[in-house]
Amino acid sequence: METEIIDKKRSISLRTVFSWLMVVAIVVFILTMTSLFFLMTTFFSMSNATKEHIELEKAVNELMDASDYLTESVQRFTVDGDERFMNDYFNEALNNTRREKSIKKLSEDNNSEAALKQLREAMTASLELMEQEYYAMKLVIEAKGYTEYPDILKGVALNENDKKLTPEEKMQKATELVLNDNYYKQKEKIRKNQKESISELESLTYKEENDALNKLHIQIIIVLLMSIIQTAAILFLITLTSHLGIKPILKAVEKIKEDDPIPEIGANEFRYLAHTYNKMYSIYKGSLERLNFKASHDELTGAYNRSGYELLLSSVDMCTTHLILFDLDNFKRVNDTYGHETGDRVLKKLVQTLQNNFRNDDYICRIGGDEFVVFMVHTTQMQKQLISTKINNINKQLSNVSDGLPPISVSVGIVHGTDVPEPSNLFEKADEAMYKSKQNGKSTCTFYN
Repeated sequence: METEIIDKKRSISLRTVFSWLMVVAIVVFILTMTSLFFLMTTFFSMSNATKEHIELEKAVNELMDASDYLTESVQRFTVDGDERFMNDYFNEALNNTRREKSIKKLSEDNNSEAALKQLREAMTASLELMEQEYYAMKLVIEAKGYTEYPDILKGVALNENDKKLTPEEKMQKATELVLNDNYYKQKEKIRKNQKESISELESLTYKEENDALNKLHIQIIIVLLMSIIQTAAILFLITLTSHLGIKPILKAVEKIKEDDPIPEIGANEFRYLAHTYNKMYSIYKGSLERLNFKASHDELTGAYNRSGYELLLSSVDMCTTHLILFDLDNFKRVNDTYGHETGDRVLKKLVQTLQNNFRNDDYICRIGGDEFVVFMVHTTQMQKQLISTKINNINKQLSNVSDGLPPISVSVGIVHGTDVPEPSNLFEKADEAMYKSKQNGKSTCTFYN
């Protein structure tokens, strides 16, 4: 006992280690997820800023495109006099209104006041230019004698000198008004305001992207540190688990294969298991040494006989063992119908079926003519479903007649070592449970309760 206490003080509990590691893992996970959240937020913010810049720059360009479209339409109208170009002009100016829309788009962004100011100046210049374009179109209308034209041009009056011009002269003057140097200087002013507006947007976007990149850089470093900490924790966990659990288990497996006691090393939990195993191993070895194969085994089936059963009952740790009693249903009829040789083959088939369905660690005993007991070791009362499944498989395999033997079944009674106060009463309680299986129609199992 003193040695055990000293060993526990020198060793480490896996439960304690894993509890602390779980706390560390959760904290690191939360920090990592938080960092990733802010990282993604910053990234999307930078992405949205870029998209917004593209949209705003597109809106600024729309104003220039619309202005150029109006210029092209009015110039073609003054050259050809074709009403289609006049209609295109006013469709853009009054219906499409791309210039007004670009102003509205830019005004929705609170950070673009400087760019908006330049764009409004461009719009003012464009509107001033329209007065000159209206006058030129009115000259064409008078020259061509058009009677149907937009109301806005009806309010444009030609001066007295222009009224006296011939139609050809009116067409020539209209063309000069939209193609002279003064006209293109006004266009250049619009273009300059547009470029300055774009420049303001680019400066604003650069500042926002630069701030976002700085945040992104810091957050990437944090995420990297969290990943390093997490990786280190995982490596530490692997190393500790290997030292406290995996290596002791591997050494224990080697010793078990060599049929030797296992070393009591590693974590507290494994040391306890190793100590318990070695104690059971010592009892088991002492019992086996007293068993002679011929004296403890049934000659027909190779299972333990009644003597082996009695010895196992006294040496096996019944607190962790199920005693399972099997009785062949209608076995006398098999002997009477097919003969004792076939009956012997049926008994051998039963033992072989039990061996196939139970572990090598479990013990199979023949304690009577057609009564068999299985000590299913290292089990708890929580394994009833597993045992029921095994018995169902056994009955299914016994009913298979592909080997030429008649179908047979077993009725089973099951009792766990903790269900009764004394091991000597186990068989009696298993027999009671087996009898209930017979009453319930045979080919089934009953747990003692």
